[in-house]
Amino acid sequence: MASGFFAILDDITALMDDVAVTAKIATKKTAGILGDDLAVNAEKATGFLSSRELPVLWAITKGSLVNKIIIVPIALLLNAFLPVAIKIALILGGLYLAYEGVEKIIEYFFHRPKTGHEVVAEIKQDGADAEKAKVKSAITTDFILSVEIVIIALGSVLEENMTLQILTVSVVALLATVGVYGIVAIIVRMDDAGYQLIKSSGDKGVVAGLGHLLVKSLPVIIRILSVVGTIALILVSGGIFVHNIEFLHHLWPNVIPTIKELAMGIAAGLATVGIVKIGKAGISFLK
Repeated sequence: MASGFFAILDDITALMDDVAVTAKIATKKTAGILGDDLAVNAEKATGFLSSRELPVLWAITKGSLVNKIIIVPIALLLNAFLPVAIKIALILGGLYLAYEGVEKIIEYFFHRPKTGHEVVAEIKQDGADAEKAKVKSAITTDFILSVEIVIIALGSVLEENMTLQILTVSVVALLATVGVYGIVAIIVRMDDAGYQLIKSSGDKGVVAGLGHLLVKSLPVIIRILSVVGTIALILVSGGIFVHNIEFLHHLWPNVIPTIKELAMGIAAGLATVGIVKIGKAGISFLK
């Protein structure tokens, strides 16, 4: 009886060792998309009142966990019974990411400056409903990026048995959420940590200097992440198209992959934005 129990423990230990090895490999392969995920979500989790930053981030984190709970089993089932559906889902997700990235660029360069009464009206509307809308947008983007992370992780263990596939993909998915949103939480609370250091030091000495550095650095970091996050959306979408559409994969073989993916993402984003604008104009006309 005891020997059987210890044999089970040995099997579990061996399985966990295998999971650690495969998860490490899968994490390395998803490192690029995880970096993009961090940039995108750090930008989306900012812009709230200080007292609402952590509650909003927690709401997004819970949404991210739900995304993973939905995506992991569906990805495993589709990979076993209908692998072509994964490719279709990735391409549709790529179109969404391209649309979101290009729309941000268009908004930045071509948006009409708001008049005084429009700003006042926007401030009045910027309450619970606006917060919910931003959280929903962040969770939607996380869903697309999570699909990419899970698919890449799954692709690294296709030769392994089903148990090892399930455990490896689940571990990578969990690490992605905890790691990304843990770092985002640190970033968005930098200014509060800086103010505490300034207050506790009486605004004197090295500690106060560090506090001022943290406070001044946050807006710069957020601006950088906003730019990086937008570029990441377009690059990820372009990468999805290049790696999953045979014609695009072989197109321009001598072009640097990053440039190619950026071009594909921008082209898809412009096309998608155009289609959406025409669709909205058509709906408005019919009304």
